[in-house]
Amino acid sequence: MIVTIDGPAGSGKSTTARAVAERLGYLYLDTGAMYRAVALAFLRAEAEPTDEAAATVLPAMTVDVAYENDAMHVYLNGEDVSDRIRTAEVGDMASRVSTLRAVREKMVDEQRRIGRKRNAQEGGVVLDGRDTGTVVFPDADVKIFMTADSLERARRRRSEYSEDVSLEAVHQEIQERDRLDRERDIAPLRQADDAQVVDTTACTFEEQVDFVVDCVKQGAPGGT
Repeated sequence: MIVTIDGPAGSGKSTTARAVAERLGYLYLDTGAMYRAVALAFLRAEAEPTDEAAATVLPAMTVDVAYENDAMHVYLNGEDVSDRIRTAEVGDMASRVSTLRAVREKMVDEQRRIGRKRNAQEGGVVLDGRDTGTVVFPDADVKIFMTADSLERARRRRSEYSEDVSLEAVHQEIQERDRLDRERDIAPLRQADDAQVVDTTACTFEEQVDFVVDCVKQGAPGGT
């Protein structure tokens, strides 16, 4: 069973996806973290988010994931960067490098490889991102699209950062990320035609998780 959860930044898809995977006994794949690892590679190389820079950075970079006690760890060139990628600077760069065709093609290939492998091994995988139900796995068994008010999403994102950042700054970042995600030429953020939609602005966390779990159960063979 492949389950995709797409939506804008801060809509609650990542935390919900983790909880859904845990409740169902599936594996969780955070595709956004993989793009953040690429962003970190660009920052470390002091490279601009351009096609020309990508031609230099990508061949010298490996991104992989591993699971320890069911927690996903992201590795950049063999280094565990799971904590280092949770900064505003990396988040801003991730929004820019993810618009590059070469970056998206490389990450989509990796996400499909990992998703199919883990689905076969574990019996189910939950992915979240911007295009997991439209590009990465358009034939996913269950597709969810989550959204929420932009200010509420900024509050959530701010709580994830390891450094102190003002709510106003994060709100501006969220709005800019929304614009970039929706206007980019390659795999723009959009709701899949067959996705189930949930607005999480006023939802409790448990309500979000219950909604997705119910959708999965209904979509599973023999589900009701």
